[in-house]
Amino acid sequence: MQEKHLYEYAVIRVLPRVEREEFLNVGIIIFCKKEKFLRVRYHLDPSRLRCLAEEFDLDQIEKNLESFVKICKGEKDGGPIAMMDVPSRFRWLTAVRSSVIQTSRPHPGLCSDLDGTLERLFGELVL
Repeated sequence: MQEKHLYEYAVIRVLPRVEREEFLNVGIIIFCKKEKFLRVRYHLDPSRLRCLAEEFDLDQIEKNLESFVKICKGEKDGGPIAMMDVPSRFRWLTAVRSSVIQTSRPHPGLCSDLDGTLERLFGELVL
């Protein structure tokens, strides 16, 4: 029997107009402390986002989401947050904020395949 990993995940949301609190799920962050696993996957669909707001800066949203990737990977150009340990990076990424890009509260789960779970959650909650 494969070992089960305790993991947490959060859904990344884009709120083109924060004051309306309408959002579109665009990505997933998954974290497993024991495995030092932190990954993100996102997809922006401009036509779906335009349903919520005709005008928004898609390039800026893309840059901000790319910073999530750099922080998850611990890349030097991800800034000081990317240099923190894995749990601290996950907590920073999922901290409550009032901005165009937000995350859901973290949710726990158990799985034997973290990459497969990321793909499954991405398919179910984003695509």
